[in-house]
Amino acid sequence: MAPRVRFAPSPTGYLHVGGLRTCLFNFLFARSCGGTMILRFEDTDQTRKVEGAEENLLSSLAWAGITFDEGPTQGGGFGPYVQSQRLPVYKEHVETLLSQGDAYPCFCTEEELTAMREDQIKKKRPTRYDGRCRRLSAGEVQAKLAAGTPHVVRMKIVHSQGDYQVNDLIRGPVTFSPSQIDDQVILKTDGFPTYHLASVVDDHLMEITHVIRGEEWLPSTPKHLQLYQYFGWTPPQFAHLPLLLNPDRSKLSKRQGDVATEEFKEKGYLKEALVNFVALLGWNPGDERELFSMDQLVQEFSLERVGKAGSVFDLAKLGWMNQQHIKGLTVEALMERLDPWMPLEAKALDPALLLKMVTLVKDSLVQLSDIGEKLGLFLNPSAQVQDPALVALMTTPEAKAVFRAFLEEAAPLEQLNGQNFGELMKGVAKKSEVKGKGLWVPMRLAITLAEHGPELPLVAEILGKATCLRRVEQALAL
Repeated sequence: MAPRVRFAPSPTGYLHVGGLRTCLFNFLFARSCGGTMILRFEDTDQTRKVEGAEENLLSSLAWAGITFDEGPTQGGGFGPYVQSQRLPVYKEHVETLLSQGDAYPCFCTEEELTAMREDQIKKKRPTRYDGRCRRLSAGEVQAKLAAGTPHVVRMKIVHSQGDYQVNDLIRGPVTFSPSQIDDQVILKTDGFPTYHLASVVDDHLMEITHVIRGEEWLPSTPKHLQLYQYFGWTPPQFAHLPLLLNPDRSKLSKRQGDVATEEFKEKGYLKEALVNFVALLGWNPGDERELFSMDQLVQEFSLERVGKAGSVFDLAKLGWMNQQHIKGLTVEALMERLDPWMPLEAKALDPALLLKMVTLVKDSLVQLSDIGEKLGLFLNPSAQVQDPALVALMTTPEAKAVFRAFLEEAAPLEQLNGQNFGELMKGVAKKSEVKGKGLWVPMRLAITLAEHGPELPLVAEILGKATCLRRVEQALAL
């Protein structure tokens, strides 16, 4: 049977890059194996649901290039694909567990549960439900139900069969003692199931073969396996992905920077770069390659090459990767991507001239949003060097000699261009008796206002003779 995998986010806000990584790994696995990719919205916690979150998730995933074969918008033979539309299904399965004696009503109030936890903390015991309602007699249960006492439903953890063992495709066998696991709530007082029941029921009914999800769900897996056992179902295979970490090795969180997929999009990261970067957070191709297209990732991906250790989300590495992907675009393709960030004064230029400018600065772009700054050397005629260290390089006697020689040598020329600029600089070197960096660094600073950047002759050609002479005169006057 071809694999069937699912990405099942809760619509509680933006798409976290950790969620993007989970979705991507499911997608790559499905596509590499000729399997099916399913999207399911898990919205059973109505208190946390955020208006517009589903649309935001769909938009972010579509931007990243991740497609689904079944889901809320595509439909499919296993719907509905939104859990709040499946409540009768869950109720039926809860009734099955109750009738089998594998679950029980729990009438504990929030106050009782809080007191229980506080007492456990005081006695330095693990904080988990102590099973008190599990010990109620049938008569006591019926009396409370007849009285309409609010209650949840809990599943029973079995303590007589030894440890629970999870055979994880990434981590291998992982064991959990029943004493570590409490009787999980599976149906809340509002009639909605918890994640634990709903995900198990849906994964079975939707014929999911592989559950690929974050490491934080590993401790819950024994509860899920117990539910599979109660229902007499064969569980899927599980693969728990390593955590994403901040540089200080803490769990990646918004407190330390951007974590929403849409924030990276808005800052001018290419979807290809973000997908490439996220794919390498926990997975590796087995060699030194770092740059991949989506098609290449599909061809290369395997769960066997996913590691156990957490992966650091290194923004500097993402920036480098984004720059490499920008370099790989044609300038025409780049122009389309740059449109949201292109300054209005640049859009007003002759298209052929703007194309020349973008061609020159293309390789220096780290983010698409850098384009305004990079085109500043062409668009801001009154800009000047501000850095005191760079100003110092322009005020040495040698630099002054270079500027004077340039003004004299360039004056008779009709125009400056990529062809005559080299010969012009030979004349400047001869007249000023300055060579090498002493010649070129001051000239670059005077004309481009930066120590590094595009080829100086081509910049001079675009700026034109008059602008170049004016900037060199300003440099000479410092």
